[in-house]
Amino acid sequence: MSISRRQFVKGAAAVGAVAATPFYINKAMAANKELKIYAWAGYITDEMLADFKAKTGINATFTPYGTNDELMNSLRATDGTGFDIIMPTVDRVPGYVDFDLVQPLDTRRVKWDGCLDSAMSGSEVGGVVNGKRYFAPSDWGTEAIAYHKDYASVDPKNLSYGDLWKPEHAGGVTVRGHSALVGIGLWLENMGKLPYPLLESYKNETAMRANFDVILKEAVKNKDMIAQFWSTENEAQGAFRTNGAVIGQTWDSTAFKLGQEGENIAYGAPKEGALAWMEGFVIPKNANNVDAVYEFINWYYTPEAGTMFVKATGYNSTSKGAAELLPAETKQFFLDSYSDQDLANLWWWPIQEPWYVALRNEYQDRYLSA
Repeated sequence: MSISRRQFVKGAAAVGAVAATPFYINKAMAANKELKIYAWAGYITDEMLADFKAKTGINATFTPYGTNDELMNSLRATDGTGFDIIMPTVDRVPGYVDFDLVQPLDTRRVKWDGCLDSAMSGSEVGGVVNGKRYFAPSDWGTEAIAYHKDYASVDPKNLSYGDLWKPEHAGGVTVRGHSALVGIGLWLENMGKLPYPLLESYKNETAMRANFDVILKEAVKNKDMIAQFWSTENEAQGAFRTNGAVIGQTWDSTAFKLGQEGENIAYGAPKEGALAWMEGFVIPKNANNVDAVYEFINWYYTPEAGTMFVKATGYNSTSKGAAELLPAETKQFFLDSYSDQDLANLWWWPIQEPWYVALRNEYQDRYLSA
């Protein structure tokens, strides 16, 4: 991906003074409509739904999912029917297009001046397929190292994915199966132990299998150190809260939310690079209420709506001006978690085409069942 998190920070700062764009919506047209939202668990709150209705007159319902694979499988099972708007990561969008599950955006109907310019340019890889834009950026974040300040044995200024597998962390590690393999891959690559550059794994099966054979062997060797595997946000938090984890490879939101609860959890980027991703709004092929989708996207691209999202999730909104409205503790979490070098060293998820996802899941299954 061609965008760095540093650019996001600069973009957010540059537009902090932008005011919300007033809505000029035909209330009669919006009356009695229902928008069906299918998004990540915790992403859409009652406060957001109430504000959207107050601003547009449109009722909306929210159904949560926990993983990209769950979203993909749901849409494939219904041929893109049942929901009006979804929120995949940008690296997975080409797969939805390949399976003919989504439709291009009518870009003329989106108020792009409410979205960070850096998010627009950064989502061209994956979000634009065959010259058509399918993806309106909504948020971005990372997966890196969360650790308990009292119990984890780490140097906060020199974190590594290899820190997870220190002997003193035995029985106290939490990871997600497939992304743990990537973290191990980056660690091994940094030590010169992979047969191909890790990024080559996303380009051809030969390199993928050669690299992941090495990665899987290392992962299985250390598997007995794991307290719990996670696949959803709630599971990652639970690993620290109740299941004995002292260190893990998690999303930034996991550490942020645990910190809000008073847990002494810190978050930082390893020297190999924090895994970075972007999500956004996409319209399923057979959406029934496309008009309301555009109203929702345009509502989201205001500072107030973007701020509601960040407060709910701990992730970073692409809405202009949202960063300036955030509470001080949210801003401080970001400053505490990333140095300038960390921001310059992000490892953006490459495009994950269907063939890669199938092989990735094969190796993940072998890891989990070993």
